[in-house]
This record gives sequence, structure tokens and C-alpha cells, in this order.
Amino acid sequence: MKRPSLAVAVAVAGLALGGGLAACGSSDNSTTGGGGGGGNASFDLVIGDSVPLTGDLADFGPPGQKAAALAVSEINKAIKETGVDETVTLKNADNETNPQGAVNAARTLASSGANCILGAWASSDTIPTFRSVSSREGILQISPASTSDEISGLKDPDHLLNRTAPPDRFQGPTLADAIAEDLGGAEGKTVNIGARNDSYGNGLAKTFSDAWEKAGGKIGQTVIYDPAQPSYNSEADKITSGKPDAFVIIDFPETFVKVGPALERTGNWDPTIAWGTDGLAASDLPKQVGKQVVEGMRGTAPGVPDANPASQAFKSAYKAFAPKNVGRQTFDAQNFDAAVLCYLSAVAAGSSDGKAMAAELEGISGPGGQQYTWQQLPEAIKALENGDDIDYEGASGPVDLNEDGDATAGVYDVYQYKNGAIETVSEVPVDQG
Repeated sequence: MKRPSLAVAVAVAGLALGGGLAACGSSDNSTTGGGGGGGNASFDLVIGDSVPLTGDLADFGPPGQKAAALAVSEINKAIKETGVDETVTLKNADNETNPQGAVNAARTLASSGANCILGAWASSDTIPTFRSVSSREGILQISPASTSDEISGLKDPDHLLNRTAPPDRFQGPTLADAIAEDLGGAEGKTVNIGARNDSYGNGLAKTFSDAWEKAGGKIGQTVIYDPAQPSYNSEADKITSGKPDAFVIIDFPETFVKVGPALERTGNWDPTIAWGTDGLAASDLPKQVGKQVVEGMRGTAPGVPDANPASQAFKSAYKAFAPKNVGRQTFDAQNFDAAVLCYLSAVAAGSSDGKAMAAELEGISGPGGQQYTWQQLPEAIKALENGDDIDYEGASGPVDLNEDGDATAGVYDVYQYKNGAIETVSEVPVDQG
């Protein structure tokens, strides 16, 4: 399938904005040290965007890339308005939705001077990126889409690894709540699970199962499958066996292209009682897998609060930003917020040093200070330069990073495939279990 691409180059492209090309590596030319209040510091910041332009999550890549470019555009408007001596540059790399590709992308971005890396997207790509590149190079890393609970437990004394999407220990209970509401309660109801065998699939299958059983429900089958295998007929037979009340599928689009038809061939697959998670919240999925395989299927995914003015403003800004043929997609707002938080952490630190930025990130993203939206970046810059505490309100809503770098606020969209398209049918607050 041909997908729209940005005007910037796919492999590694520099988007030099705001007055000049940034310095390399983790060095900076700040006039003051880090530690809460940048003063009138000057710095050069390179934001590296590791996006899945190919591979399992390729549907999400171009919108995420566009959102990062929009964020840097807004940042540079704010820099110009406030007159601060800062430059911000965006560089992109395709992480290919695989661990080696993600590590290679991060190394390329690091060698191009990235002080902060957005990504990776799949959890199984984000973890090796952190271990092999960002932790070793002292680069701040913020993923917009990696939700595995494994990430929270990684050894990270410098707090370099963060994410703007809530972890799966929140999505599991939220999904269980949504299915229970649909079935009139979980008590005595059976769910069969099919999940990809990686940190995302295994982790989310467990957090959902724990929440479902805690609510009185039963798990009939849990089928963990290799996303690289050529056929899924036997796995599909197990997933659809036993006449469950609901199915839960935890997968990515390019694998589900093979899993979905195998489920349909069993004759026992009913998409109207099937639920997916964020990895399947892709607008192209009906075309890829066949409309009949997913028609009526529902799921949960990190979303944006519809009533939030900042989220509505992002929707309008995204639509007006080039290239206009790249539409909205799950996690685009989260990537926008990741880019803005990279920048604001540098302002707070008065430095583009990754570790200094990381030390400021929790404070600027959580409650306790004056709230500023992404539309108020000039005011946020001035507040940080004065040494004031701020609370960033993003395009995806409140982020509220904790000490583990996990987003703890926001909403989940409940989506549904209908008439060959994906639509949001409701939104629910993050259930922290």
C-alpha cells in the first residue's frame, strides 16, 4: 500500500528552524548551568524523531512525523516572539518498526547531534534504543507510543527514558471496564485473548487478564503467537474456540493482516464481539485486512480529550499544516507533546544537555505550577526563564509524568470500525487500576 510521505527526506532529514543549525552531540553553549530556571541561557537543541515509516507500525509514521514538524514550527514561532537566543532543529529517521532498525535510527540521530530522541514507537524497539543508545550517550528519550509496563522497571538512574502515552497497566483495566460495560458486567463472562509475543503483547495480555479476573470474569484461551510466523491457522482455531463472550486481540496491523483472515476462516470469528488495543487503531486496517474481518470491532487507544481547547486547537493546526494529505492518526498528538517537552525541558535546564533536561522533565509536565498549554509557549518560556514552576498542558491533554517517566493522566478513546473506517465512539479517563 502506498502511504503519503512528508516533504522531508525519509531516512534522515534535517529541518533547520528558528535561526540556525544546531550543535552536535550532547554539548551546548548555554550561558548558565541547569537546575530549574534557564535564566537568559542560549542553547542549540537537536530533536531526533525516530518514526516507523516502514514495518508493522508504518500507518502511524507519517502522521507522527508531521506532528513533530508542527511542534518544532510552533516552538520556533515562540522563540522568535520572545527573542531568546536558541535554535531548534528537527531530524528524522525511519526506525522500521524493528529493534535493530530502531537502534540504527537512534545511532544515526545521535551522530547527527540529537540531544533528545522522540521514539521509538513499538515497546520492543524503544527498550533496545534506550539500552544501546540514549542511556549510553546521555540523550533524553521520550516515546509517544510505547506502552509496555516493562519500560517502567528499566534501570534508569538519570531518568532519560520517558513516554507521553500511558502505560499498559492503565490500558488493561480501561479495556476490561469497556468490555464489562458492553456485556453488562464481567461476572461469569469469558474472554479469549490473542496477542503477539513481545513486550507489548505479553504485558498487555497480563494486565487485561488480571483486571478482567479481578472483576469476576474468566479467561478462556490466551494464545501468544510469533509475529514473524507465516501462518496462524492453528492459533486462530484456539482463539475462536469455546464460544467466548468476547475476543481481545493485541497486535500490530502488518501482523494482523495474516492473523485476521485466519480468524475469519475458522467460521467462529465475530468482529462485533472483538476488541483491539492501540496497536490496531489504524485507519488503513480495513483496507489491509478486509473490511469484513474488522467491521464492528472495537478497542481502546490513548486519545485526546475532545473538550480540551488545546486538543481542539491542535486538531485545527494539524489540518492546516503541510503536507495536508497526511491525516490524523493515533499517537500524533503524543509525538507533538514529546517534541514540545524536549524543548521546554531544555529551557528549564538552561541547557541542551540530555541529563540536565531529564532532571527537569517531571517538574514541567506535572501539577504544582502555573498551567500553560502548547498555545502559550512564549509565556511558558518566560516563566521558566524566571525560575517559575510550570505545568504543561499538551495536545493530548495533561501528561503528568511520574518519576518513572510514565504519563499518568489523559484519556483513552474507545474506537470502532464501521463502514470500512475507524471512528471514536466515546472517551474514558485513564483507569489506574
